[in-house]
Amino acid sequence: SIVNVVGSTIARESDDVLYTWAGPEIAVATTKAFSTQLAVVYLIGLYCADLLGTLDRANYDAILAELQRIPDKLQEILENREDIQYFASLYFNRPSMFFIGRNTDYAVALEGALKMKEISYIHAESYAAGELKHGTISLIEDGTLVVALGTYARLFDKAMSNVVEVKSRGADVLGLTVASRAADMAKTVDHVIPVPDTHPVLLPVLDVVPMQLFAYYVALQRGCDIDKPRN
Repeated sequence: SIVNVVGSTIARESDDVLYTWAGPEIAVATTKAFSTQLAVVYLIGLYCADLLGTLDRANYDAILAELQRIPDKLQEILENREDIQYFASLYFNRPSMFFIGRNTDYAVALEGALKMKEISYIHAESYAAGELKHGTISLIEDGTLVVALGTYARLFDKAMSNVVEVKSRGADVLGLTVASRAADMAKTVDHVIPVPDTHPVLLPVLDVVPMQLFAYYVALQRGCDIDKPRN
């Protein structure tokens, strides 16, 4: 088991335990627990890949070295949090939000929508961007906020084509991508949140932080008690 609280029920019932040591979890919407769990899963994945011989040594070393740089890159995101706070001030009064992405971006979009629901009580849903036309697109109207993630390089152009689709139906689009693609994304979306470039495998651990911060600042704007979410 991968757990944070020493001596918890899961830890006691497990044969082996990996503790994340993230510190006290004040609320159910704890974000540090998410990040530390993800880091541990990465390490387990690397270890298994090494044992099975499914990852060559050069890639193994590159990913591990980049993982060690993640704290500095997270700090860089936190130092630019005023931009995220500004975007929250623009969009906190929207009745619903949609988060879209492809591949790993879709997984991060799920976490972004979850945090938005948990602490701001705004209706928020996440969709795989490639499935927008199967009913979801009919919910887009003037003023709908769409948070579009486009960090996965191989599908960036397709992700931007989805942005064009929602923009043509009146949506406001807040985009998230890596710094090296921020200028390209800015041509299509209304606002861009950049994250530092890293190894593609590790992008989710950076991408998720702006999504969590966005939910946090939206909740603050709405006067919600973030440390004690309702229900």
